[in-house]
Amino acid sequence: MATEHCDAVNMDPDMEMLSDEEMEREAEGFKEQGNAFYIKKDYAEAFNYYTKAIDMCPKNASYYGNRAATLMMLCRYREALEDSQQAVRLDNSFTKGHLREGKCHLSLGNAMAASRCFQRVLEMESDNSQAQQELKNAESILEYERMAEIGFEKRDFRMVVFCMDRALESATACHRFKILKAECLALLGRYPEAQSVASDILRMDSTNADALYVRGLCLYYEDCIDKAVQFFVQALRMAPDHDKARLACRNAKALKAKKEEGNKSFKEGNFEAAYELYSEALTIDPNNIKTNAKLYCNRATVGSKLKKLEQAIEDCTKAIKLDETYIKAYLRRAQCYMDTEQYEEAVRDYEKVYQTEKTKEHKHLLKNAQLELKKSKRKDYYKVLGVDKNATEDEIKKAYRKRALLHHPDRHSGASPEVQKEEEKKFKEVGEAFSVLSDPKKKSRYDSGQDLEDDGMNMGGVTNPGPRELLSCMF
Repeated sequence: MATEHCDAVNMDPDMEMLSDEEMEREAEGFKEQGNAFYIKKDYAEAFNYYTKAIDMCPKNASYYGNRAATLMMLCRYREALEDSQQAVRLDNSFTKGHLREGKCHLSLGNAMAASRCFQRVLEMESDNSQAQQELKNAESILEYERMAEIGFEKRDFRMVVFCMDRALESATACHRFKILKAECLALLGRYPEAQSVASDILRMDSTNADALYVRGLCLYYEDCIDKAVQFFVQALRMAPDHDKARLACRNAKALKAKKEEGNKSFKEGNFEAAYELYSEALTIDPNNIKTNAKLYCNRATVGSKLKKLEQAIEDCTKAIKLDETYIKAYLRRAQCYMDTEQYEEAVRDYEKVYQTEKTKEHKHLLKNAQLELKKSKRKDYYKVLGVDKNATEDEIKKAYRKRALLHHPDRHSGASPEVQKEEEKKFKEVGEAFSVLSDPKKKSRYDSGQDLEDDGMNMGGVTNPGPRELLSCMF
């Protein structure tokens, strides 16, 4: 490469006294010193000396090429790109200049521009192995970009993260790839990872609207809506046309307003209105997993007030599916199971809660559910007599008379043997139920879930009169 003459424009007055030859010699000295520091990996000093060489001879392509190489080692790819481009402007046959320009484009994620640079090198040196390899890397990045775009459209966010990780192996300084990865991590609920990526970018560029948007998105999905709105607003200040930030900001405000309206109606006892408002809030943003889990649980609470217990159970299940750690949803569902006498399911939920949070209250709830489960597995004497659990002594007696007469064997003497046998069985059950519920001590033990066989209270023993004896006594 021909040596360029040095340009004395904007030179130090002392340098202006030097001849072109002396300036070239001086510049070469600075370059050699820069080379020495570069070999020692003291890139900051190398940069300083290459800059001095450029100041002496600003039209020498190799000096810009050397400084570009140093800037690349310092990960200052945008500045390195400018030096590389200046080098090839000064000398279009400067192979290393084109190669470095391509590498800078590649590091910054501009794969198309990088490909053009590497192709230019191969036009000059068809067997340049470095250019061949870098061209393959550029083509790989273009393919990963294409796959990521398809993945995002299909909401396959794991695929997008995978593609961006592969692309970032070559495009190490590409903010665009990092932001897309961070956004997808947020959409996958991996908020700490997404926050970390966005924060790294903001440390280098505090005005990066995309990074501000991702920070807001993480806060929004973690149900910190007020803080999220602040980040979305800041992103829109930096980039007024940022569509994603504008949409997220609108959704965040709408979600907060609708949720607060629902809470207000619930506190006022207007359960039908609260139910509708929570339902409307759930349609605003299906991606907001944490907030939607709370909304489902809130709607379940309202549903239980409205005696829509099966729907309430379903809503709790949806909340748990969105957030498996949501204790409040397990507690609400367990209570609904208790109210619908699905005791095994209630015990399962209370066990899950107690394993997570071993409090006295949770232990009490679990023991109560286990007791109700135990009670449910024996005969329900209240159901046998057809009375409520809070029935009075008179109500129990009246119900007994009615049921005993209904199933009395004499009443079914003309029926088939099968019917007679079934009615005899029911008649005995009625007597058994009355013998327990009419005795205060037995009733108390029965209601508390204790075994009636304890302390000599044997249901099958001679101490308990049969249904015929009971009926004859009563009449």
